[in-house]
Formats: sequence, structure tokens, C-alpha cells
Amino acid sequence: MRPVCPRPRASREPALACDEAAEFRAAVVAVVRRIPRGKLLTYGDVARLAGWPGRPRQVGMTLKGLPESIRLPWHRVVNAQGLVPLRARFWGAYEQMARLRLEGIPVDKDGRLPLAKFRWTPRPRARGRARRMRA
Repeated sequence: MRPVCPRPRASREPALACDEAAEFRAAVVAVVRRIPRGKLLTYGDVARLAGWPGRPRQVGMTLKGLPESIRLPWHRVVNAQGLVPLRARFWGAYEQMARLRLEGIPVDKDGRLPLAKFRWTPRPRARGRARRMRA
């Protein structure tokens, strides 16, 4: 089955070529898997660490499109304002807030959380395992 190419909603994020879509998805999943319990990354952080800077919306679309059966700490990825957005995904937002609270991250009723305090700064990876940066 040929991978579906994520389509950006903003013109500043060019569409991925179909042959890049699977590579992008795998890179995003690999970064999200590394986020430790009780820590957070933004969509932009995930894109940058995956080697695809400037593609935070495509990270969000990739996470949204993953099968429910995948074991991935998707709830540890929030927006750059330190907010779990409530509009357009009511159930998912409340599930995300509940999971974050279980990990000790305080989230208020409006979805705000202290991003600066819980933001994860990963150690640099070994040179041989570094990902190529995309333009």
C-alpha cells in the first residue's frame, strides 16, 4: 500500500513528496517515542528533532492519522503556547489532559500547562545516528 502524503494547511509548509511521507512519519514516531514520562515537546520541536524543521502542522497531522492501536506517547506533544487546544477535538483534548495529569504535569481546565518547566531537552545523539536536516 502506498503511503498517503500529508497535506499542510498553511502555505509556508510545502507538501511532502509521496516518497518522503513514509520517511517523515517514521522520523516523527521515532522522536515521539523518545519523549520521557513527565516531559513535553512542541510540534515544532518534534519536527526539528526529526530532521524536518518548519513542519509543525505536518507533525500534528501525522500524529492525528496514526492508528489507535499504536503505543506512542502522543499526549506529550503540545503546541508552542503550552496549550492543549480544546476546539475541534474535544474528546482527544480531554484524554490528552488526563494522561498529562497522570504523569504529574499540571493542566488547567482550559488546557494551559507550564511548558517551560516540563519541556524536554534531549541530549544530542551520536554522530553516526544524526538525521539529515531538511530545507
